[in-house]
Amino acid sequence: MGKIKNPAAQKIAKKAAKDKRLLSEVMVGITSDKPQIKYQSCNILMILSQENPKTLYPKWDHFVNLLKSENTFMKSIGIIIISHLTEVDAKSRFDKIFNKFYGLLNDESMITAANLAAVSGRIARAKPELQNKITNRLLGIDDTDHSPECKNIIKGKAIEAMGEYFEEAKNKKKIIEFVKGELKNTRTATRKKAEKFLRKWQA
Repeated sequence: MGKIKNPAAQKIAKKAAKDKRLLSEVMVGITSDKPQIKYQSCNILMILSQENPKTLYPKWDHFVNLLKSENTFMKSIGIIIISHLTEVDAKSRFDKIFNKFYGLLNDESMITAANLAAVSGRIARAKPELQNKITNRLLGIDDTDHSPECKNIIKGKAIEAMGEYFEEAKNKKKIIEFVKGELKNTRTATRKKAEKFLRKWQA
């Protein structure tokens, strides 16, 4: 996802990056029963994960716990923030949760799976040693339990994600074959993403 355009959240995020007490308050805020506080706290944390991931890295376990949330929105927040934290993952914490994380491609919510596929390009660039494993998970979307239409949506996200690291990918042939297979996808948006990918990357 792109930059969050929320001036109030941007301002608080800038302060929280330097104020541990304020950061703790924001972390508590994501558990608030008040939707406005919860939503704004999530915005602040996502901004921090984009602009100052080192600030949130010590809170890694808190975001991993969000992956177990029954709330689809909170689960997606965890996915997005963790994807940014892989860029500063000096302790290889993501490697230890890889299977758990990518198991969410088969989450009962299509939104969760689509968000995970969407951030996979960022993770693959941050973790080049995991690129083959990430690619294999994305190429296996047809093996999930989602409906055909949901799979088509997730595949569109996966195609865009693989385009983010295709230049350095080692299994280019498998990726090209997968994308070619989506040229007849019944979902127009996904079909166009496949066409765009191949125009750019096919030799």
